[in-house]
Amino acid sequence: MPRKFDHLSDVEVLLNVVEHGSLTAAAVVLATTPSVLSRAVARLEARLGTQLLRRTTRSMGLTEAGRQYVDEARAAFALLDEAEHAIRGSAGQLTGRVRLSAPTSYGHQRLPALLAIFARQYPLVQLELNITNRNVDLAAEGFDLAIRSGPLPDSSMVAHRLEDARVVLSASPAYVAQAGPLASFEDLQRQRCIAFLRPSTGRVSPWHLQVDGREIDWIPPSALAVSDDVMGVVSLAEQGLGITMCPQFMIERSVESGRLVEVLPQLPCRNRPFSVVFAPHRNLSPAARALIDTLVANTRPAA
Repeated sequence: MPRKFDHLSDVEVLLNVVEHGSLTAAAVVLATTPSVLSRAVARLEARLGTQLLRRTTRSMGLTEAGRQYVDEARAAFALLDEAEHAIRGSAGQLTGRVRLSAPTSYGHQRLPALLAIFARQYPLVQLELNITNRNVDLAAEGFDLAIRSGPLPDSSMVAHRLEDARVVLSASPAYVAQAGPLASFEDLQRQRCIAFLRPSTGRVSPWHLQVDGREIDWIPPSALAVSDDVMGVVSLAEQGLGITMCPQFMIERSVESGRLVEVLPQLPCRNRPFSVVFAPHRNLSPAARALIDTLVANTRPAA
């Protein structure tokens, strides 16, 4: 009986090329040469009778057929991987691998304690955590789950709410000492503010405040703005460079150590929702579902 799936090594090559972004990068990971990988992709395209990769001298991308094939191939390999782990698992312990992406605020301040709980309960599950403020493409980049902050306009994702984090204004004691009156929205408008630039637009992220019983989205006149890593606003505020707005969990240690204090409590900020999301067509592994359950069970409601 002829082998029906003797081309699977070529499929794995394609997935590696897509994951790492180029033939050259994938060749480094696989300890081979770009020409070897190029021939593997060409064999696969010839077998399928269609172009999978669109290559130019400067860029490489998937064709529509390539995107569909990569999505299906990833799902198939994930099932094979889970079958292997299930057989190798001992005493009924959960096994497998979960790839999770999270923004820097949650990745540094919230997830370590949550993942420690998960690791103690499921020691055989392999976790890969990607920390970035860029919204990754779960299907195209091979992630099982992602943490997203704020409202979720993309209704194609399945979401489980983790928490509505309390958001506060804060500054260093040294800044407060020289800032003058800090009792009203008008006082805030006269202060130095440290803003964050949205990665998706490059524009200043508005501050969501309640002023005289009204919710407003205020664009702070930022003397200083941070891009990419939102934790930068905390570091700058600690040095007395201005007032910033962020979830309370981002500044808990700074407040405990006296490097920051909350200011203007009479101007409540709108809570910031955080959710764990996954693609609806994704056949989640038992390990990924167990991680969702752990995150949801151990996150705290807003204070």
